This record gives sequence, structure tokens and C-alpha cells, in this order.
Amino acid sequence: MALLNIGDKAPDINAFDHLGNQIYLSSFLGKKVVLYFYPRDNTPGCTLEACNLRDNYYDLMAQGFVVLGVSADNEKSHQSFAEKFDLPFPLLVDTEKKIIADYGVWGPKKFMGKSFDGILRTTFIISEKGIIEDIITKVDTKNHTSQILK
Repeated sequence: MALLNIGDKAPDINAFDHLGNQIYLSSFLGKKVVLYFYPRDNTPGCTLEACNLRDNYYDLMAQGFVVLGVSADNEKSHQSFAEKFDLPFPLLVDTEKKIIADYGVWGPKKFMGKSFDGILRTTFIISEKGIIEDIITKVDTKNHTSQILK
């Protein structure tokens, strides 16, 4: 697993989104990118986070941001999630967990007293030059956009 820091070059991404479009992080050079990792489609926290980003999407775009979501769910799950909540941004399919590993967001978690490994909810803010400007690890799912625009 990678351990990335602010100031590091963001690892490139080559993945398909929920609509079958091939997405490369390098194609967004010249734009700021919000790359957010979330555990699972259609779960309460992940839905709150996605809807907060959806509701503030045009504010993010006005600030020059592109939004990309990533989880280990498959294309069909992402497509259903995006349609159900009218998400205007791509959800990247990472069933093999390559992007998750490249960004170092897989690790130990606890839920209802049980320990397990899973995706650590994390957001990377990437500059126009492909450099990590910020890493948000304590994501407030209800107010995530304000954390990004701080």
C-alpha cells in the first residue's frame, strides 16, 4: 500500500466509470480534482457524502474542481447508485482494488464491535499539476463540500 503525503505526485488512474467510460487522472491535468474514496454504494454514510457532493457540485465546478468517486463496487452497483441519487460525477470501478492500493486507503476498520479490513473513507485534493494538495481523512459526510472548499 502506498503512503501518500501532501506534495506527492498523485498516482495516475486508468479505470472505467459507471457508464463504461475510460477515465485517466492524467486527462484532468489543468483542473483541480476531488478524488474521494468511499466504502460502499447505497450505505448511509456513503449516500450522505455523495449527495452532499451532488448538491454542491456546481459550486465545486465553479471553483475549478472535477469530482471522481472510487469504491470497490462493480459497474452495475455504481450505475444503480448514480441513477438512484442523480449523481452528476463519475464513479470509478475498482473491483481489483488497484486504485485503492495505489492511494493507500485500504486498512483496518471497526464497525459494530467487529474488526475487518476495508476502504478508509478518504478524499484527495489534487492540483492542476497532478500534485496532492490536501488529504482529508476525517470526512464529515454531511458537510464534505465545506471541508473541500475550506
